Amino acid sequence: MATIEECREALDHLSGNLAKADGDARGAAALDRSLSCHITDLDRTFTGRLDGGRIRVDALDPGPPAAKAEIRLAMTGDDLVALVAGELKFAKAWASGRVRLEAGFRDLLRLKSLL
Repeated sequence: MATIEECREALDHLSGNLAKADGDARGAAALDRSLSCHITDLDRTFTGRLDGGRIRVDALDPGPPAAKAEIRLAMTGDDLVALVAGELKFAKAWASGRVRLEAGFRDLLRLKSLL
């Protein structure tokens, strides 16, 4: 089982990848939205912002998200680490229910270029 530190490192790595994005992915990464990532097996939630093509983590709280972020992710720590490492494909994980993504319709359309 992935640790909180490994999950935080995965989010930092993902942030770095987003900052390097180009083309359609760059436009999607440039969203300015509140973000939460609930690590279900550890029952912890990272909250912050997707801003300027980077993920800024502001807090780590116990339990599910206290407030509804504009972009909400939920998955196990192992799945987060595997997604960022390229060992798990987002579409497959999302279709099987291993990863949940909730956002407004327009944001989902923009985010699909990242997925």
